[in-house]
Amino acid sequence: MAGNTLLFKSNYAVSSKIEPFYKGGKVQISHDEQYIFCTCGPRVNILQINTGKIVHSIEQDDQEDITSFSLSPDDEMLVTASRALLLKQWDWKQEKCTRSWKAIHNVPVASMTFDCTSTLLATGGCDSTIKLWDVVKQYCTHNLKGSSGVVHLVEFHPDISRLQLFSSSVDCGIRIWDLRTSKCICILESHYSAITSLAFSPDGQTLISSGRDKICSVWDLKENAVKRTVPIYEAVEGVVVLPGKSDYSEMGVKGDGLHFVTAGSKGVLRVWDSKLARCVFTQTLPDAPDLNTEDGDLDPRSLMHLLPMPQSNRLVTVTAEHNILVYQMPDLTVQQQFVGYNDDILDVKFLGKDDTHIVVATNSSQLKVFELATSSCQILYGHTDTILSVDVFRKGSMFASCAKDNSLRLWKMDPESGRVHCVAQGSGHSNAVGTVACSRLKKAFLVSGSQDCTIKVWDLPDLLPDVGCEPLSLTARLTEKAHDKDVNSVTISPNDKLLVSGSQDRTAKLWSLADMSLLGVFRGHSRGIWCVQFSPVDQVLATASADGCIKIWSIQDFSCLKTFEGHDASVLKIIFVSRGTQLVSSGSDGLVKLWTIKTNECVKTFDAHQDKVWALHGSRKDDLIVTGSADSLITFWKDVTEVELAEEQAKQEEQVLKQQELSNLLHEKKYLKALGIAISLDQPHTALRVIREIRQQENGPQELEKTLLKLRQDQKESVLRYSVVWNTNSRSCLDAQAVLQVLLTHLSPEEILQYQGARTHLEGLIPYTERHMQRIGRLLQSSMFLDYMWQKMRITGGKDSVNLDEDDDSVDEMDTSPQSIFFISKQPGDMTEIQVRERQQEDEEEDPEGSEEKEELLDEDESVSKSKSAHVNGKKKNGVNTVVDGGQVFSEESEDEEDVMEITTKPLPNESTVFDPSKTANIR
Repeated sequence: MAGNTLLFKSNYAVSSKIEPFYKGGKVQISHDEQYIFCTCGPRVNILQINTGKIVHSIEQDDQEDITSFSLSPDDEMLVTASRALLLKQWDWKQEKCTRSWKAIHNVPVASMTFDCTSTLLATGGCDSTIKLWDVVKQYCTHNLKGSSGVVHLVEFHPDISRLQLFSSSVDCGIRIWDLRTSKCICILESHYSAITSLAFSPDGQTLISSGRDKICSVWDLKENAVKRTVPIYEAVEGVVVLPGKSDYSEMGVKGDGLHFVTAGSKGVLRVWDSKLARCVFTQTLPDAPDLNTEDGDLDPRSLMHLLPMPQSNRLVTVTAEHNILVYQMPDLTVQQQFVGYNDDILDVKFLGKDDTHIVVATNSSQLKVFELATSSCQILYGHTDTILSVDVFRKGSMFASCAKDNSLRLWKMDPESGRVHCVAQGSGHSNAVGTVACSRLKKAFLVSGSQDCTIKVWDLPDLLPDVGCEPLSLTARLTEKAHDKDVNSVTISPNDKLLVSGSQDRTAKLWSLADMSLLGVFRGHSRGIWCVQFSPVDQVLATASADGCIKIWSIQDFSCLKTFEGHDASVLKIIFVSRGTQLVSSGSDGLVKLWTIKTNECVKTFDAHQDKVWALHGSRKDDLIVTGSADSLITFWKDVTEVELAEEQAKQEEQVLKQQELSNLLHEKKYLKALGIAISLDQPHTALRVIREIRQQENGPQELEKTLLKLRQDQKESVLRYSVVWNTNSRSCLDAQAVLQVLLTHLSPEEILQYQGARTHLEGLIPYTERHMQRIGRLLQSSMFLDYMWQKMRITGGKDSVNLDEDDDSVDEMDTSPQSIFFISKQPGDMTEIQVRERQQEDEEEDPEGSEEKEELLDEDESVSKSKSAHVNGKKKNGVNTVVDGGQVFSEESEDEEDVMEITTKPLPNESTVFDPSKTANIR
């Protein structure tokens, strides 16, 4: 039963992210072909090709965008140039800047490259100049002038003995610079548009240049003249010469002549024979629709870079959508794909039997399927406009997508290879299809909702085509005009019998899937509904709206059961978790919230996105959720509730053990270790208990001093921090002051100020210490008044009127016979008046000779007592003083008084009990 107990989720933690690492600009591959270097704003990200992970990130301190960079051929140095006109040299493996210097260019650097010896660095600026740097000796060697406009391309001749530099600027010519003379020896003119790439033949005698004028020129470097112009019929962004040693017959290479590969606006790789000036091979993309050549330059599949990997016989292409693809030659199979920038994430779903993949819909016409283990991505072509939504079947590896091209498509993933292909497609909506839902029990049908306000039900055939076959065409079985405005969301009940739709018209509607009959309408939101979801266990459904509210509805009577408010903007997606007892929501405020339905409580709010969180989905095991946002970030959240509970339990057990150990240490008077344990537990009250135990010892101050001075610095910081708290309470301020006395006495101000937060702590001590001093001052004043009153209090018993303040002569004349002691008794019933008189008679019988003297003194005592009685009666109405014989004063108080004071005289022990009133003394 314990294993089936439902545990409410309390927290999610970010387990991993798929974030943008390339937003356009230069891309370079390391010489060992292990890493890809690419720019992303103020950073250069280093991607490990084998794992697909970002292993290093070089970031500018000034946060200025990097305009160009270059990696040395020995893979040791990385040099970056930013808009701040600084060149920085990096040890990229340690992510450490080793040197920086001014670029001397008046405007940012547009291009740079190293020579093959990793010694010379050439930089081309937007100021039409080229500068060469000796990075070893650290000085500028050349300043080449003569280019017109931005120098966007610089390249060293591979034969270093020739000491030649090739450059190109906006004048469409290729300049050859002789570094011995620092002069331009030749300008190669053939292109009529910007030159995008240069490639040298293996022998270094031939140069191939490509341009956006849709041609490639083959140059003879001996004659510095064009040998042949090859029409490419597309804007060419990159060119690579094929090495002559390998067999490239699969790519159409049959002779020994020079062949090269081009990449451009058509988005495919093509192989060309330089002698025949014709294309011998064209790459084909599976599931890719035909490209409109008129708008080819704007197609997101256009290739922007082409880079060789000669050691592994591979090619790397970079698309206009910032996707990096690695091809294996000679068959040009896609080996790896990396997505540098996803743009807006519109939808994301887990895919595969064990949720090993995710399918992502972005602000493009291509679907992306990520393998979570390697971050490798498959790019799926099929739609011709932005994909808006995807949904997966609960069992198997099939999913559906819909787009702004008014169509939907069904996709299937091969469980063995992981490859995905389109198996069916359907069209029939007159406007963009904004949402799609798959059946839950069987792969039987699809439901789509469109901006044309209709809902369509599509039946699926029993047999679907295999890989490589044409996709089937689907036909809608039912069509229903469902809402007055766009249908934003549709979802199917767990039993495949009901359908609920949410619309921009602020209503949700419940339908019977058998005949699309309307069962009920849910009204209550004040703005459009973005998402609807059925509960997996209860007969309720949830809706999320642009009014910032989430509502739970009963499907029995269509009433609103609960409303959740917490998002500051539109709630875009919701899912049920914890067997339908909790909700997770995402909104336009960039927040993800976890709700408990029973208590209407927002358990936790998660903030990991900077923009609208459009996408939200949960795994089948209910232990993982994935979110996607308009900030191009995909975040995976793992349920850490059980982990936190286990950690909390272990922590509590550890604290119990430490508390027991602490008690034992205190009993054994091992105060240093006890105080260390209290500090490790971060329990100020326990530490105070240890401090008090130390101070209560005989040599408390010395023991406290010895203990505190043996603490580590971090422990002293904690004790200082605790003392600030103790000092705020009058009960513990003395302990705090004792600790502070030790610290301030034995530590110099410089040492104390090095403690973390020392200034703040010391500032917090001052006001409370001043308050304690004021309180002690007032107490001292009160004690002085008490001392004064005590000195003025006198108890007289004879005619000699006791006075101890007389001069020394009177002291010498005092009788040294045994004296009587005065006792003050607070017991009102100790001696009655009869007992006093009996005591007087006993005294007279014991001392008959002194009776006459007693009578003389009694008269004087009566006069004194009467004067005192008059004084007391003037202040206390309820009090009566009674004077009795024998010099005893009895004070009889009324019932309103708490205590009755009696002043009696008793003889010292072992002395004569004869009463002698002349021997009374003042009590001070």
